[in-house]
Amino acid sequence: MKHKLNRRVVSALALAIAAVLGTVPPQAQALGIKQFVDLDDKAGAGVVLAGSGRVAPILVAKDDFPGVVRAARDLQRDIGSITGKTPQWIEGDPGTARDAIIIGTLGRNPLIDRLAQQGKLDVRELAGQWEGFVIQAVDNPMPGVQRALVVVGSDKRGTIFGTYAVSEQIGVSPWYWWADVPVVRHKALTVPAGTRIAEKPAVQYRGIFLNDEAPALSNWAKERFGGFNHKFYEKLFELMLRMRANYLWPAMWNSSFFDDDKENWPLADRMGIVMGTSHHEPMMRAQKEWHRYGKGPWDYHRNGEVLREFWAQGLRNAGNYDKVITMAMRGDGDEPMSQDANVELLQNIVRDQRAIIRKELGKPPEQVPQLWALYKEVQDYYEKGMRVPDDMLLLWCDDNWGNIRRLPTAEERKRSGGAGIYYHFDYVGVPRSYKWLNVTQIPKVWEQMNLANEYGANRLWIVNVGDLKPMEIPTEFFLAYGWNPQAWPAERLPEFLREWAAREFGAQHANEIASIVDKYTRYNARRHPEQIDPDTYSLTAYDEAERVVADYNQLADEAKRVGQSLPKTMRDAYFQLVEYPVLASANAVDMLVSAGRNRLYARQGRVTTNDMAARVRRLFQRDADLVKQYQQGISGGKWNHMMSQTHFGYTTWDQPYRDVMPAVSELRVPEPGQLAAPNGIHRSDHMGVAIQGEPTAWPVFPPKPLVLPALSVFEKLPRYVEVFNRSSAPFDYSITASHPWLRLSHTGGRVAKDQRIMVDVDWNAVPTGTTQATLTIKGPDTAEVLVRVPVHKPADLTPASAQGHVESQGVVAIEAEHYTASYAPPGRQWLKIPGYGRTLSGMTTTPGAAPALAVKDGMHLDYTVNVFSAGEVKLHAVLGPTLKFQPGSGFRYAVSIDDEAPQEVNVHADQSEGFWSRAVSNNAVDFVTTHRIASPGRHTVKFWALDPGLVLQRLVLDAGGMRQSYLGPRESPYYQGK
Repeated sequence: MKHKLNRRVVSALALAIAAVLGTVPPQAQALGIKQFVDLDDKAGAGVVLAGSGRVAPILVAKDDFPGVVRAARDLQRDIGSITGKTPQWIEGDPGTARDAIIIGTLGRNPLIDRLAQQGKLDVRELAGQWEGFVIQAVDNPMPGVQRALVVVGSDKRGTIFGTYAVSEQIGVSPWYWWADVPVVRHKALTVPAGTRIAEKPAVQYRGIFLNDEAPALSNWAKERFGGFNHKFYEKLFELMLRMRANYLWPAMWNSSFFDDDKENWPLADRMGIVMGTSHHEPMMRAQKEWHRYGKGPWDYHRNGEVLREFWAQGLRNAGNYDKVITMAMRGDGDEPMSQDANVELLQNIVRDQRAIIRKELGKPPEQVPQLWALYKEVQDYYEKGMRVPDDMLLLWCDDNWGNIRRLPTAEERKRSGGAGIYYHFDYVGVPRSYKWLNVTQIPKVWEQMNLANEYGANRLWIVNVGDLKPMEIPTEFFLAYGWNPQAWPAERLPEFLREWAAREFGAQHANEIASIVDKYTRYNARRHPEQIDPDTYSLTAYDEAERVVADYNQLADEAKRVGQSLPKTMRDAYFQLVEYPVLASANAVDMLVSAGRNRLYARQGRVTTNDMAARVRRLFQRDADLVKQYQQGISGGKWNHMMSQTHFGYTTWDQPYRDVMPAVSELRVPEPGQLAAPNGIHRSDHMGVAIQGEPTAWPVFPPKPLVLPALSVFEKLPRYVEVFNRSSAPFDYSITASHPWLRLSHTGGRVAKDQRIMVDVDWNAVPTGTTQATLTIKGPDTAEVLVRVPVHKPADLTPASAQGHVESQGVVAIEAEHYTASYAPPGRQWLKIPGYGRTLSGMTTTPGAAPALAVKDGMHLDYTVNVFSAGEVKLHAVLGPTLKFQPGSGFRYAVSIDDEAPQEVNVHADQSEGFWSRAVSNNAVDFVTTHRIASPGRHTVKFWALDPGLVLQRLVLDAGGMRQSYLGPRESPYYQGK
């Protein structure tokens, strides 16, 4: 099946869709659930929760679950915050209330059970359901009440989730306390007649892991609550429940949920949170408990009796509380077990643990939820043949960098215990830890978890969120997607951020805020701030570093502008959720690139070397100022200690003890006449000349010509030359051009430090055919420099006749979504993942769990390119860093040019740690194939999808001009043709 795209039509459609999606209704307050509350007074049109000076009472059965009662109390408070009138709390006859809110669980609320029996409340799909709820407007539910909004759950968490869904709908963000998102007052809240919302989760257990939580979260919790006690966890549990999460691995860096505060366990049970322990803490006991109470080595072979008793006590402590038990064991401190550990020993450990479960809990082990985390080397044990009973959940893991290592095969999907995923937004480990800022793109999370869902790893999802702040946005998306993946197909990903921004800050700025969040997470995901070095982004090729800094700083300016336009009540929340991560990221990259420019300028002898050194120092201090503003300048100092994670100065994988400013160089700037002439060759004491794209600058020995990147009629972008000072005294310079159609921003002047001269062309005047012009730069001391200026205006190809992407500076760079035509066999589709990756988007195939294809099946994308010479070329395919998540030799794609035989590439041929380290650091992999083009002109590059699960980000055809850079060349000019 072939699909051709007209670029103009696509652009028009994109604009139209953006206009529709970008129109966020003022009342949009919920994520993933259809809006069912109107924020105006529609008396007689439905259930009036508040309006006309009155507010509907809340009816709750006194025998309902404590967590349900607590959630209903929160709704009571929320309605009071929104409307200024607190609903009456009723556990009996409401009298003549006219409108009411009835909250309860099937089988625990007689009124709700009666409404179901009378057929007034449709609860048919709730029977036996896990955490399902129905929200329904009901007429005449009881004598004296004309209308009621009924929230009914299939179990206690179902009712709790339904109740908090109402809170979100009326305008209370889940982050009202954790990010200080204010409520907006409304006089009226109405639920239209006929409303019925039915929801249930797709993933049974959806949770978070507070890990790597020192120093920020741990010190904050100690100062505010006295530690990770029940006061802290009450706030956390409420946040989780408002986001429809139900499962927690608690903080464990230097604490124990079960041992530090004996009220923690009962609180979790009352509120409805299912507890677990992390992947290396078996049998409901924290690692810290072993350090406190354990005797002897953490070694089952030598100390099995002590360990069995230690684990048995963990189950006694847990009692009948809701839990999922982590099984097996790793080495102490989240390390691999000893070298002599083997599959047989681990299987014996699991067998003995299940015997302890049977004895201590009085139930068959198969009736008690358990998981085996296949983390790091533990997965190797599985691949070598270790097996556990089918009723145990297999928790597959990512590589700590957001790339899932393994997903269930068709046979493994038959296991009764199912499978799940342990994912990361934060990590301490190789190649470098990342704990400071949000570096997670929602499209990346979507792509990986969509695969998990398709492959049946959807029984339990848990994500390491580190300090929780500032991972608020990806955390909520992860949980929302786990609740209902169908609500968020790939094409709706931009809408998630818009709806989130509208809920937190109102519809007026939702589009702008969503765009800011999308961009800063893209920029941060290119390479985590902890991994950026002064030379990560090329200081010369494609103006990469300069453009990256400019993009960040433009985004920071936009974030500040939007923040200043918001009401003052929203600014603290905005600073936490948007402004701080943008400003801190932009500042960090600017500082690091400035350090790189400082070193480059020192080699070139520029007097501005010292200016760059001063800039680095200023930006280093600015980072501390931003942290201080977060900790003390917002929310009355509520968030002291947050953002205290060190992030500058990494020399190994582990965090530095203190932030360390990058090293800078300073020049002793000479007075005129102090520079010595090398080898007797005359040179100016004053003037230096640098050209765009080159690290060396005139004067240089031995001499070499200065050649600007070619000016192209297809790009129509100017180039530049920089004239700079190498001494303390200003000097005069002049420039003359060899042709009148060369345009210069400056033809001369006085230089105190440096001057950038833009070089452009009057394309109407330049003759056709490749032409080379020359600039002559004259300065003090009779200095004279010639700069060649190639000009490309071919006679046989013009912008009017071109079709497809056109070679520029010896390359053709193409974003994956900009294909000319797509082909797919029946049952398969190409899918664009908007916002995925480092530059624009990603192209993948669906279904993700489909069998492999061959070239003959014809699933490929075509890209029309125009090149100006024949011969050998290199084709770079840049893909997402997808791991080999299914057994086999590796995933494959193929590429070809025109009608040549496609070349197959196995993206997993290199399984070395070095390859993986580069892939996750770069957040992309670049594979290169060699081809031969027979003649200049128009050609077709084809990308063939063979195995599912791969995501193409871009293609770059190197015709001999590609230069070393991090992101690669900018996309080449594209022409639609006639």
